[in-house]
Amino acid sequence: MTARFIVEADGGSRGNPGPAGYGAVVRDGDTGQIVAEAAEFIGHATNNVAEYKGLIAGLRAARALDPDASVDVRMDSKLVVEQMSGRWKIKHPDMQPLAAEARTVFPRSRVTYTWIPRERNKDADRLANEAMDAGKAGRQWEPRKPAAAVEEPPLETAAPKAGWAAPADLGTPTTFVLLRHGETPLTPEKRFSGSGGSDPELSDKGRWQAERAAEALAARGTVQAVVASPMRRTRQTAETVAERLGLEVRYEDGLREVDFGDWEGLTFAEVRERYPDDLTAWLGSAKAKPTGSGESFTTLTHRAGVARDKILARYAGKTVLVVSHVSPIKTLVRLALGAPPDSMYRMELSAASICAVQYYADGNASLRLLNDTSHLR
Repeated sequence: MTARFIVEADGGSRGNPGPAGYGAVVRDGDTGQIVAEAAEFIGHATNNVAEYKGLIAGLRAARALDPDASVDVRMDSKLVVEQMSGRWKIKHPDMQPLAAEARTVFPRSRVTYTWIPRERNKDADRLANEAMDAGKAGRQWEPRKPAAAVEEPPLETAAPKAGWAAPADLGTPTTFVLLRHGETPLTPEKRFSGSGGSDPELSDKGRWQAERAAEALAARGTVQAVVASPMRRTRQTAETVAERLGLEVRYEDGLREVDFGDWEGLTFAEVRERYPDDLTAWLGSAKAKPTGSGESFTTLTHRAGVARDKILARYAGKTVLVVSHVSPIKTLVRLALGAPPDSMYRMELSAASICAVQYYADGNASLRLLNDTSHLR
């Protein structure tokens, strides 16, 4: 029988914008009992941003319990409920990526949205205020222990493994080790090379980079699964590493690079000369597409988010090597940080570089490493 959950979420800002936090509870759909809680102080933000982040956290907490569940979201934010139900347009640029992220957690057919008065959303409101109080005190929110809980002496444990897989207070996180593929002949020329182009293979240098990455990852010894984009350069990189680790490669189409349309194979300067208006629009909006059959970063955000959630569901609590491209990796990093779409233009991601993101059971994420190329020196 498919599980049914009720997610109650809220967010607040003391100043609007000001110090902000969110709270969310997940209830069993049949008994109404709270089965999960999430809250976080998110720094300086508006009420609406905090409400959306509360929604995302609540959905992720429900998904962690059962990725096949159906969910009834109940919030006292008329704005979020109407926008997520599709009855109101989402015009504010801060809200658009958050709404897009919320839609990636569960299929739309399995989520309903209901407005409730504030007095019926007390638990989520309480958690949001606890998170803001914690932030004011210079710490992050922690779940309260039951009143009858007895503090037990700590157990002696072995030293944690080296690498990215050390346990956290919320249980062992799922870790994505994000590896960009090695160089192709187009990489040093800085040409647009997406999923609509020639699908080049690794160059000699790219194969050398893949071998160095394999050595470094084998030395850490914490990778338990390998998932990759199905494009040739990522397949070659992933297979080199997987062979060294003794693992199979699983391919995920959502990890492929953006389709750059008519820009494929061109340099930035050539695109600026031939398609100046389209390039300006693309640099100014995540919704803009490259000329021709190109794909927007908004579309990428959706499919990369879906791919992320599929990997999280399959490999919960494990360390997964995710071999992909510049744009999908930057998107996963951006979503983990809760950063705006234009932050992608402010990240450097070298060929065969490594990033690491940890995902926790309450829906939060932590960027642990960005653009590490020490294994190539």
